[in-house]
Amino acid sequence: MDRVSPQTRSQVMSKVKSRGNKSTEWRLRAALIRAGIRGWTMNSNLPGKPDFVFEAARLAVFVDGCFWHGCPKCKKMPTSNAAYWTAKIEKNRERDRQTNSTLRRLGWKVIRIWEHEMINLASAATKIAEGTFNPF
Repeated sequence: MDRVSPQTRSQVMSKVKSRGNKSTEWRLRAALIRAGIRGWTMNSNLPGKPDFVFEAARLAVFVDGCFWHGCPKCKKMPTSNAAYWTAKIEKNRERDRQTNSTLRRLGWKVIRIWEHEMINLASAATKIAEGTFNPF
């Protein structure tokens, strides 16, 4: 049970701005460097703001948090205010689908890596390396 009114909670939460999951992104960055995978940037103005962009391969890589993006493997919904969280996570998933669709229409490949896949960083780096390979 929340100790403040819904209006107060809404005001507090509206001030919270996303800054990304930097620790996860930096761990993957280190894995890419160790694997010798080059040609990426972490800053992009592409739709959805991918975590990593490989311009030459036209590849956008997103690292999705299991909770916030509704991972089917790790899905654990809060028991309090369940309707709110279900709607919130479904909205995030729909935005992810729209972002994927938009990027593909623009000629980009999209790879999404779940947070739980970051346990095996070498595997995540291999997934990206395979996506950057362009035989043409």
